[in-house]
Amino acid sequence: MSLKEILPGRLGFGTAPLGNMFRAIPGDEARATVEAAWNQGVRYYDTAPFYGAGLAESRLGEVLSTKPRDAYVLSTKVGRVILDEVEEGARDLGEKGGIFEHGNPNKIVHEWTAEATERSIEDSLKRLGTDRLDIVWVHDIAQDFHGDAWLNKFEEARTGAFRVLSRLRDEGVIKGWGLGVNKTEPIELTLGLDEPQPDGFLLAGRYTLLDHEHALQRLLPMAQEQNVDMVIGGPYSSGILAGGTHFEYQQAPAEILEKVSRLKALTQKHGISVKAAALQFSLAHPVAAAAVPGATRPSRIAEDTAALNETVPAAFWTDLRAAGLVSPAAPLPDNA
Repeated sequence: MSLKEILPGRLGFGTAPLGNMFRAIPGDEARATVEAAWNQGVRYYDTAPFYGAGLAESRLGEVLSTKPRDAYVLSTKVGRVILDEVEEGARDLGEKGGIFEHGNPNKIVHEWTAEATERSIEDSLKRLGTDRLDIVWVHDIAQDFHGDAWLNKFEEARTGAFRVLSRLRDEGVIKGWGLGVNKTEPIELTLGLDEPQPDGFLLAGRYTLLDHEHALQRLLPMAQEQNVDMVIGGPYSSGILAGGTHFEYQQAPAEILEKVSRLKALTQKHGISVKAAALQFSLAHPVAAAAVPGATRPSRIAEDTAALNETVPAAFWTDLRAAGLVSPAAPLPDNA
């Protein structure tokens, strides 16, 4: 089943921020944000054990467990098992450093074996307060967390998580599975396998207004050729395109700030929001099934909904292309 058949709409809700990403978020604020997403009509929710060591799943489950289960689509991820014991010392999270330093202190085991995959799913169901998942993503088997050892982690997942999730899909326990990564190479590698194929992928941060040329070179043509859908994670590039200061989970460097400044000037010229430009750009590619921006404040959800529905004139996209702010190969809305 394709992602476009599974997902209920083009706008989902990404819950990484609910795991206290970058800052400690009060529980009532987190709950209010999820309720705001529900009230705005969002019916696809994506989460992961990794987000705050189970915190995001628990917070999401608090709210969704009160809603009719058939009314929404839920995805989580495997690759991290959260233990009861407390982590001693700093976590080694590769390039992501202290991204969830304000999350739960529980120890995280990074493992993609069959046994770990089954345990991860079982634990997620408990934290989420539900009896089933719709989509399961294999999380972060990529260079940003594992450096040169990422291929070893990929192989662990190929012989472990991939096979467990293929079986669960074939048995009807889940509707689909794929990879949830911040890099293009693991998806390219997966698309080249002869084994049972995933139903789609979640690609975070690699198809945004600020970073899309690499994905367009090889990955997205491969996906299009194989008729494989993708969920676009991080359409605002970690927040810099939504009024924040982070790019790639770090403080934005000078060259990114300069590009954002040029983008803002162009959006102001055409009287549109940067969020609308960013979100609609990410969704304009034929393989894009949905986008899942994250949020920690209820007001952000209304902004996302408005950005999705905002009328962006074709002249904006024409000017964007003329200014060299998007790749010549990038599909644009309205065929601009």
